[in-house]
Amino acid sequence: MLNILKLSSHNTPMLTTFDQTTRRILHFPVVFPCQNVNPTTLLHSILSLSNSITKYQPKFFPTQRRNAREAIRQVTILSMFLNEIINQDVSCLPDSAILCFCELHYSFQKIEFLLKDCTRSGARVYILMKSHVVTNQFLTNIRAIATALDILPLSLFKVSRDVEEMVDMVKKQASTTSVVLACDDEYVVVKRFALILNRFENRFQPDPIMTRQALCHIRISSWSECHNEVMFLNEEISLCLLENNGSDLHLLHSLAGFMQYCRGVLFENSFVENMHYQIYHEKDELNLGCLNPEDFRCPISLELMMDPVTVSTGQTYDRVSIEKWLNSGNLICPKTGGKLATTELVPNSNLRKVIRQYCIGHGGVSVSRFQMHNRDISSTSLPGSVASAEAIKLLSEYLMRRLCNGTAKQKNSAAYEIRLLAKSNIFNRFCLIEVGVVPPLLTLLSSSDSTIQENAIAGLLKLSKHLNGKQTIIDHNGLISIVSVLKNGLTQGCKQAAAATIFYLSSVQTNRKLIGEIPEAIPALIEQVRAGTSCGRKNSLAALFLILLEPRNHKTALSLGIIPLLSTLISTSEKPEIVTDSLSVVAALAESFDGSDGILKDLSLALIINTLKKSASKECCVTCVSILLALSNNWGDKVIAVLASEPNLMSLLYSLSVTAGSQAGKKARALFRIVNRFLVTSGSGSMVNWDSSRFEPVRSC
Repeated sequence: MLNILKLSSHNTPMLTTFDQTTRRILHFPVVFPCQNVNPTTLLHSILSLSNSITKYQPKFFPTQRRNAREAIRQVTILSMFLNEIINQDVSCLPDSAILCFCELHYSFQKIEFLLKDCTRSGARVYILMKSHVVTNQFLTNIRAIATALDILPLSLFKVSRDVEEMVDMVKKQASTTSVVLACDDEYVVVKRFALILNRFENRFQPDPIMTRQALCHIRISSWSECHNEVMFLNEEISLCLLENNGSDLHLLHSLAGFMQYCRGVLFENSFVENMHYQIYHEKDELNLGCLNPEDFRCPISLELMMDPVTVSTGQTYDRVSIEKWLNSGNLICPKTGGKLATTELVPNSNLRKVIRQYCIGHGGVSVSRFQMHNRDISSTSLPGSVASAEAIKLLSEYLMRRLCNGTAKQKNSAAYEIRLLAKSNIFNRFCLIEVGVVPPLLTLLSSSDSTIQENAIAGLLKLSKHLNGKQTIIDHNGLISIVSVLKNGLTQGCKQAAAATIFYLSSVQTNRKLIGEIPEAIPALIEQVRAGTSCGRKNSLAALFLILLEPRNHKTALSLGIIPLLSTLISTSEKPEIVTDSLSVVAALAESFDGSDGILKDLSLALIINTLKKSASKECCVTCVSILLALSNNWGDKVIAVLASEPNLMSLLYSLSVTAGSQAGKKARALFRIVNRFLVTSGSGSMVNWDSSRFEPVRSC
């Protein structure tokens, strides 16, 4: 955390905190102290910055060693001067002295940011390739220190002769210092990396010895260090895309492809000792995979939200769009029409992270393309650079050879690498499927080694997101093997990954019938719902929902007691997502007469109505409406009479018809009309008329 000086409305200096976790690398959000800042507060802040900088002295700098040491040395000397004057009376300092300290404060902030970036985990290769930019930043800030010291009246302060001489020395050295790249950095390592990337572009494998030497220079010598680099580069790619900043994208994509190649080929043997790098939590798979990218659009501009913020009504907009709306004098929520209690905009960091993660998981999506062509961001499958594309192709071929001809350990390593690679983006999945990794992964599902089985099914899970992957699994009779893992998997992780894989396979309509024809498929999914982990339950519910969109699968599910199980989950589960998913499965069953019959027999109609009334989730309410509409269509007055007797139900349906989406609103209006018609024909003597100007419907005789 960095302390930054500000001035309150009462001209009282205060310190605010800057959260560095939100800062982009090589971006320096420094703040120049205000003109009337309290000199004592200013000096304490500078001293705090200098102490933070001197703590970098023992740290390892993969690059910029000479420049970093020089900056730290000069700040360390100046901190001695600051320590001598910190307790002196500085209330009457001239403007020149205040200006000097303000300039030092500004430069120290930048230097601290630079040192943090140069030692940042995972950013070694990127900082190396940006050496000229970093060097210029060091030079600029060291020269700025010299400029500031030129106007510092040292005679105003009581300091020792030694300290005074050292300050003069820093001033002279800073003004004449030559900040340059170390010879190895500029002429050897950077050029080696450029040569390696060039070889990838020409589809030649780089010399492994030269590659290892280049990586060794910046202390990258293990699988985990390579993995850290890949994670950082992917994060930077997503941030560039979200901010519509393409200046570094080509370099970032090239480096990401190169580091993934090194991770999978050069450091394969260190895989086993790094199994703790299992960062892929399958419980998030379906949550993210099921998201509709259209939800990432601002309701005002209909463009991808790059800085989502939430207003007092709970609706989220892109900051630029809602600020224009508010600045135009509008004090109502554009989406709901409700009056805004306050114009405060709260950053929606969770949604921003989801959008960023979605972009990473779908191949690096250009924000500008998303906005210009108005298309689903998941449809982009192009590589970010030629070097990246060829590196991934070469890596895919290498992993395929390992899967087919390697030892058990090598096959396990290859399966795990595929698991990582396939999660990154669509292009990676395409390359892996094209070289033929699906059949050998299916073979590994029968392994007696739980680690091998889990890596294989997790890899297939990622590949099943791709249309070609789905078809390849079906063509090689993979369904039976996957269902076998779902039923008899060696770990719960294997079973829940198998359920998620079946979910993705079920997204193709023709596959739902095939899955239903496998005797163990639906029973195994229901067993996971009944006794599996929380993640396995959610994955299985999602898979069942799609499978039950095929009516011929209803009979099997109903005979296995799925309705009582879902009823228990809806009434007892404390997790809203489980309740919503259970209702979705009920909604799928309600579409058939047999399903409706089972729902009325084994699941209380009152439970659905009460859930509709009490739920705070609009998605949950809409699903309840779908169930009630299907039941009304299949069973007529038997259900409608119960609905007509429910107080406040018509008001709730009216509200949903106005505030829900187009399809959900259509269903709410349809159910409203059915109940309304029953009220008239049953002789109640009243009919509900629509009045779009009011929230509540109006009754007339």
